[in-house]
Amino acid sequence: MKIFAFALSLLRPVRYLIVIAACSLLLFSNAFPAFAIESYQSDVKEGETQLLETQRLTDEVSRMAPGQPDLKQTQERANKGLNEVQGDADIDKMKRPSNSEDAVSVEDEFNNFFKKVTGNK
Repeated sequence: MKIFAFALSLLRPVRYLIVIAACSLLLFSNAFPAFAIESYQSDVKEGETQLLETQRLTDEVSRMAPGQPDLKQTQERANKGLNEVQGDADIDKMKRPSNSEDAVSVEDEFNNFFKKVTGNK
């Protein structure tokens, strides 16, 4: 029984080190958020300028009399792009397989970061 008490007394400093390590991990993980993805970070006001044309078309349609635009006009507008209101606005900025061939996945970015940290090439 004395051996068990002796072993516990030796582990007491280790317990404090584990608590300190856990607390520091929590502190640093909250103080320095993840450096998640190194891709383009948009400006807060960018979305507003992109949506002005869409908003103008929406207002135009809402001012029309009931029954307007007719089915033919609606189909013509919808066939121009994504849908009736958006048309082809920002269609070149949409992510799709044809323009995302050189995109880097999150997994690849993590592997590259891990290789940098560990020093492996």
